[in-house]
Amino acid sequence: MDVSSIASTASDMAAVQTANTAAIMVLRKSMDIQQQNAMTLLQALPQPSNPPNLGNRIDVRA
Repeated sequence: MDVSSIASTASDMAAVQTANTAAIMVLRKSMDIQQQNAMTLLQALPQPSNPPNLGNRIDVRA
């Protein structure tokens, strides 16, 4: 193996690592945006106005 092929391999590996780092950063940003959108949707839901006794008991007989 000559020196130029070692340098070429090292350069290729650095390029791949840079691309992977960029892809991870984009993925994290995308996940942050999705989380913010989900929180916005959850906050937009109307609050339930059920009586306080509703849902306290479950009828398990069939």
